[in-house]
Amino acid sequence: MSTCVSCGANLNPGAAFCGTCGASQASAAWSSTPSAAAATTPSVPIPPPAPAATASGLSDNGAGALSYLLGLITGILFLVLDPYKNSRFVRFHAFQSIFFNIAWICFWIGWSVIGFILTAITKGLFAFILLPVNLLIGLGGLVLWIWLMFSASQGKTPRLPVIGNLAAKQAGL
Repeated sequence: MSTCVSCGANLNPGAAFCGTCGASQASAAWSSTPSAAAATTPSVPIPPPAPAATASGLSDNGAGALSYLLGLITGILFLVLDPYKNSRFVRFHAFQSIFFNIAWICFWIGWSVIGFILTAITKGLFAFILLPVNLLIGLGGLVLWIWLMFSASQGKTPRLPVIGNLAAKQAGL
């Protein structure tokens, strides 16, 4: 069995990197004893570490995108979780998610009341017009929600017309 040239840990046959320390084994002579392995150090430089992520391993872009996932719930969650509540980027998207969902719920309540009243006045005729309009409005909201998630995952901060300015003010942007 071969050992790592850097730390002396046992390696699987044909392994290019050490499973313990991550050192490259490509340019080093393989040996079965740690002392001989330590004498031959690899000349391949160690790659730089990956970009810093939070303690949970979730980047700010990922947290910003996930703040839209369940609307109010994930928006509030990312505002109170410790590593994310200090990031202005995540706070902006969390606030925008919360405000967007509150506005969406208020809009649907008002639209439903108006639709109910107009359907009652027209004795059901308005319901035939209301169905495709509701589907188009719902599809538009779904597309907007997906676009906001995608933009956040790309590191962008698109501001919705009134809601975005409120979110930016709350996040300190």
